[in-house]
Amino acid sequence: MNKQTLEHIQQISIELRLSAFRKDLDQVITTAIKEETSFEEVLLNLLLAEQQIRLVNRRKAQLRNAGFPQLKYLMDLVRTELPADAMTQLSLLETLDFIDSGQNVILGGSPGTGKTHIAIGLGIKACQQGKSVLFTSIPKMLTQIRECHSSRTLRALELKFEKYDLVICDELGYISFDKPGAEMLFNHISLRTGIKSTIITSNKSFEKWHEIFGMDTVLTAALLDRLTHKSFLVNMNGKSYRMKETKSMMGSENFNKEVKISANI
Repeated sequence: MNKQTLEHIQQISIELRLSAFRKDLDQVITTAIKEETSFEEVLLNLLLAEQQIRLVNRRKAQLRNAGFPQLKYLMDLVRTELPADAMTQLSLLETLDFIDSGQNVILGGSPGTGKTHIAIGLGIKACQQGKSVLFTSIPKMLTQIRECHSSRTLRALELKFEKYDLVICDELGYISFDKPGAEMLFNHISLRTGIKSTIITSNKSFEKWHEIFGMDTVLTAALLDRLTHKSFLVNMNGKSYRMKETKSMMGSENFNKEVKISANI
């Protein structure tokens, strides 16, 4: 291939933003000449290189756009420290089959037992497999719903919300809602029911969910029915995972002294 033709190809690859194609062009052509590779194989190798780098970049973008507060991987979990039900069900959840079947996952129980870590870990793995993911807290999501409702852009938000392969709603139960807020949240989450997967973490057991939704037992029952139908319900009650880590870092004896001092202040 003459120099002018090669430069022309390079220029076109720049205009078409074929970065991997341009990067590997010289090497692929040199190898092809030595090995007497066909034109079809040369073209295929260049396209495969471009496809691979675009796939990597797309997954990096999906991970970035998911909005995770921090990157918590499943491999970093000390599984023996998790509540028994979580240890049992995690091996099934990490296959991500629940996303393909549009099932929800409810992680409910004591604070500090690994709910958010598990949710983020599953979300990261989904991103790595090319799925679109959104991470949000329940308070943040409700604020966004209210703002879009006021500005009459709620339908655009709903359409976007419906399309994610997986939505993670963190911290249900940390604050309670008035009736209008509870209804907005109910309607929004219901958009995905039976179609797309949602993971919800909550520090309250189901029988206390009426405290979150303004004591509206009818609305609470309807939301529970929508969320739990054909869902994975993971009991996360147990000793605080975070407290165990803190105790381990400080040393058991020093930790107990700090707790006693704090209690006496």
